[in-house]
Parts: sequence; structure tokens; C-alpha cells
Amino acid sequence: MMADENKNEEAVTAETETAVTNEQPAIADTPSEAAANQDPAQGAEGQPQQREGRGRGGRGGNRDGGRGRGGRDNRRNNRREEEDDGIIEKLVHINRVSKTVKGGKRFGFAALVVVGDGSGRVGFGKGKAREVPEAIQKASAAARKKMIRVPLKEGRTLHHDGNGRFGAGKVTVRTAPPGTGIIAGGPMRAVFESLGVADVVTKSVGTSNPYNMIRATFDALTDQTSPKSVAQRRGKKVADLLGRGGASEAEAEADAAAVVE
Repeated sequence: MMADENKNEEAVTAETETAVTNEQPAIADTPSEAAANQDPAQGAEGQPQQREGRGRGGRGGNRDGGRGRGGRDNRRNNRREEEDDGIIEKLVHINRVSKTVKGGKRFGFAALVVVGDGSGRVGFGKGKAREVPEAIQKASAAARKKMIRVPLKEGRTLHHDGNGRFGAGKVTVRTAPPGTGIIAGGPMRAVFESLGVADVVTKSVGTSNPYNMIRATFDALTDQTSPKSVAQRRGKKVADLLGRGGASEAEAEADAAAVVE
């Protein structure tokens, strides 16, 4: 009796182990079969995979209300187009100053900028800020507001010689024939390059302070006049003014027709 009961228990145990073995899932032979059998909503470790673009930190999400990277690029392009309006900017001088305070030294920057359109308009300005780019931006904005018109002969040089003075700075500007180039140094060269002058001879005496040199140069440029403006002021023709230097009437008329300003 005892032997029959032991045999029956062993048979039941063997059947149970066989059933459990048959219920286990089959192991995939290749990684591709494992990926096919895996639930697409789960990751490699069986964890639920987060969909892209749902949270604020998702790859497709953004904080700009759906504008994404394209909106920022458009704003940058618009800013570049506004800055690229044909105005020539020349940085003449940057001065660094420091102020001693309780915690140490506080640094500041002052920038001197000359701007022009390359065809007879020029201006200068200065700006102060804690950082160099901000100081340059302020100086450029101030220069654009104070641009002056200077008449040019044939679009390349000045109509006549002139002198300018500011403080201890004295400058002399002279008209020049074609091919002379810009004979000027330092701040004065930046002014004539922005103005659009191709041939000019200059001389600075008295000081090398860029602020005084720039102001003296602008003092000389504001005194520039053209034959056309003089003729209008005196109620005469341009040919009458140009013919007084000994030139013939035909030459005077040809020169008068060539005068633009």
C-alpha cells in the first residue's frame, strides 16, 4: 500500500513540472525576433518608453508655444537684416575706466564709433556701458542720429581745402586728384572711409586725442560747400562761377554739368 501511494505522488509531481515547462514563453533565437516580440510601448529593459514631445524637456517640445527653433531663427534673421542697412560702422577707440568701490574695482567701457553710408553722409557718437558690445551699440545708435551731409566732387574727393579745430586739435583737409588715395591716419581715416571719399590729403597737428581729432575733422567737413549751393545762394549759374578761373565758356558748362551737388 505504501509503495503504490509513493508511485502516485511521483507521477503527479512529474506531470506538474511538465505543465509548468510548457507554459514558459519560447526564447527568441535572434535579436530581431526578440525586438519583434517586444511590446513597442516598452523600452529595452521592459520599462514604459516616454513619447517624444510630451514634456517640457522632450526633444520635440518647446517653451515658445509651438514656434520651436524656427521662430528663433526667424527673429535672428530679421535682426541681421535690420543691422545690414548699408551703413558702414568703424570702431575708432575704446577706453576702459575703473572705479574703486567697497568690494573691489568696477570696470566700465567707453566707445567711439564713426558711421557713414559711403556716399556723402557721416556721423560719430560715443557710448558708455559695463560691457564692450553694449558700449559699441550705444555709440552706433548715437552716431546714426547725428549724421551730416558733405558734398563730394565727382563722388570721390572734396570740393575745396579746409581747416578744422576743436580744443587742442587742428586738422587740414585738401582735395586730391584721382589715384591719390586716403592719406590720413587713425581716427581721420575712419571718417573718410565711412564718408565715401577715395582721394584726400589730411594733416593733424596739436593732439592725438581721438575725440578731439574727430571733432576737428567734422568741423572742417561742415564748412565744405559745392558750386551748386554757392550758385543758388548768390542767384547765379554754376557755369558763371566755374568760368571765372580763366576757363572757357564750353569748359565751364561741361564742368557745371558734371557737378552733382
